[in-house]
Amino acid sequence: MPLPTPDPDALKHSQYLQAHIADDIGRRGGWISFARYMELALYAPGLGYYSGGAHKFGAAGDFITAPELTPLFAQTLAAQAAQIMAASAPQILEAGAGSGRLAADLLQELTLRDALPERYLILELSGELRERQRATLSAHVPHLLPRVEWLEQLPERFDGLVLANELLDAIPAHLVRWRDEGIFERGVALESNHFDWVERPAEGEVLSRAQSLAEEVVPGGGYVSEIGLAAASWVASWGEILGCGALLLVDYGFPRREFYHPQRSEGTLMCHYRHHAHPDPFYLPGLQDITVHVDFTAVAEAGTEAGLDFLGYTTQGAFLFNCGLTEVLSRTPADDPRRYLPLSNAAQKLISPAEMGELFKVIALGRGIDEPLLGFLSGERSATL
Repeated sequence: MPLPTPDPDALKHSQYLQAHIADDIGRRGGWISFARYMELALYAPGLGYYSGGAHKFGAAGDFITAPELTPLFAQTLAAQAAQIMAASAPQILEAGAGSGRLAADLLQELTLRDALPERYLILELSGELRERQRATLSAHVPHLLPRVEWLEQLPERFDGLVLANELLDAIPAHLVRWRDEGIFERGVALESNHFDWVERPAEGEVLSRAQSLAEEVVPGGGYVSEIGLAAASWVASWGEILGCGALLLVDYGFPRREFYHPQRSEGTLMCHYRHHAHPDPFYLPGLQDITVHVDFTAVAEAGTEAGLDFLGYTTQGAFLFNCGLTEVLSRTPADDPRRYLPLSNAAQKLISPAEMGELFKVIALGRGIDEPLLGFLSGERSATL
């Protein structure tokens, strides 16, 4: 199926970014790692997918996240947020808040639960997204705006809940091919004015990590996959920042042995454009999302090696059940089909193994949290990591 054609202004925007990436390739000797390409395509100032002005979320964008799908997600998540804040500090820091919908719905629900945070911090690098988040919050919870603050970098110290929904999948990752004759990093070069894959022998930390994976799980024979060094580093950074509290990370991915399964021989790289999923990261850079699945074993290792406690790992479906999704849904009378059926259908998408319930996982890491977390009381899957 052909992908939708962008309008002339969007196409020109993509062409500017392509020229910017081409210049970067030239300055770096004719080759950049895929991690660098992904960084520029998503975050180049004023041009990248997340730093430009393209509409990304919801029906008019390129993909729909759980908070955009239904307020049930935030309303259910609020139970876990309230427990973590009660055990640490009444603060939430959301990293990568998208349109601001999760923040707005979560603040509304925490108000109902009498568990409103004193501060709601949003870590957001994109000025365009910060304005969109401010507009969403102003429309839905204007009286709570004084509690909301925006950050452009990680704080030096934080106590409370750190929340990230679909953040790790958008952190640039390295692409590696394990051949019988050695380990190679897949990068990007300019060939006849088009971006193309070019492989070079892997070096440094990429090589070291790839060698470890080859000994543990990765087959040879040309196997291609991703290594999320930056995502693991981001998680590890909280070992120095978090005092008392927890990281709650929701994303799609697998434990390591599933991530590097022999049948997943081309990796997990996927792009999203106008609700079409496809594998070509060179198509209209700046206008499409580029993602990789999360190796949750690497996330757990990075956090615990940085001094954080492992607090739980499970599927999104199990997590939401544990946090009371059915009770939240029951607030809407089933005999009112106009209101109930859309919510019921959305709940099914959140928890169904065929939709988001199984592919999406939830992992928690923290410090100073002694009581078991509500979201992991049943269906805990840490044994698979």
